[in-house]
Amino acid sequence: MPSFGMPMSRLGDDGRPSSTAVSAVGLRKSYGDKLVLDGIDLRIPTGSVFALLGPNGAGKTTVVKILSTLITADAGELHVGGYDLAAEPQAVRAAIGVTGQFSAVDGLITGEENMLLMADLNHLSKREGRRVAAELLERFDLVEAAKKPASTYSGGMKRRLDLAMTLVGDPRIIFLDEPTTGLDPRSRHNMWGIIRGLVADGVTVFLTTQYLEEADELADRIAVLNDGRIAAEGTAEELKRIVPGGHIRLRFTDPAAYQSAADTLREVTRNDEALSLSLPSDGSQRELRSLLDWLDSTGIEADELTVHTPDLDDVFFALTGPADVPHQSQENAR
Repeated sequence: MPSFGMPMSRLGDDGRPSSTAVSAVGLRKSYGDKLVLDGIDLRIPTGSVFALLGPNGAGKTTVVKILSTLITADAGELHVGGYDLAAEPQAVRAAIGVTGQFSAVDGLITGEENMLLMADLNHLSKREGRRVAAELLERFDLVEAAKKPASTYSGGMKRRLDLAMTLVGDPRIIFLDEPTTGLDPRSRHNMWGIIRGLVADGVTVFLTTQYLEEADELADRIAVLNDGRIAAEGTAEELKRIVPGGHIRLRFTDPAAYQSAADTLREVTRNDEALSLSLPSDGSQRELRSLLDWLDSTGIEADELTVHTPDLDDVFFALTGPADVPHQSQENAR
């Protein structure tokens, strides 16, 4: 995989490269009487993936547009790449790349010509532009299609070309606004691999997505945006722990063993037809060990033990949706 030079990053007060790629304190934005962002605080470490989740209209794209200098905030202390967004917007633009929900690819010209056009816009010499374009086309598996009009590309190929064009300027911070919307599962997984490769090279990725699985797979930290505020933020595992409903399910084939367990265990939910018991649990190793030790000590034998912990779907619905929205999660065998 071709490597690209890393430009000098902005130094912090201690003379070392800043460990924070993006920070926002008190970010506010209104459109007329409509308050879209109501005091957003974010801190994204360098070289990490940060995912912003939220229902349609929550303001995710507005956050991206502000942090990428496309629109201005009404209030807030904002820094991107170590630069003050209000005072040094040109420096911010030089440090970032942006790929939106809708491809910036020109379908009337070839993939290679799209790349060379982007190289010209980044003021690369013709020789350097051709070198960078060739390396990126190879990196994104587009060499065979490079001479074909981009209008003939599949959706996944257009997204790869779009991201390759974003990388021509070698940005160290990339904003990806719903980059896999509309892609088939294979293309989506291919894009995930590309994003992981970027992060392995030290790039910071700010990702908005409507796919909760995507955030779970890629993000080091996740924030849920709702009604203009951050409803919760943390790692995927931290967010899953804030939602109640985790349980352990024991299933039996021997009615006598089922009845013994049901009579002995407290706070269980019985299913006499399925011969199964559900116990409230946070899914921790300590709780599992305690239950297994209890089964061993009593001689009661369960035929199946499964653990359910809330997933990001549960978190999303709990934080952003009406309380009566039904949601059925999968139980994961452990």
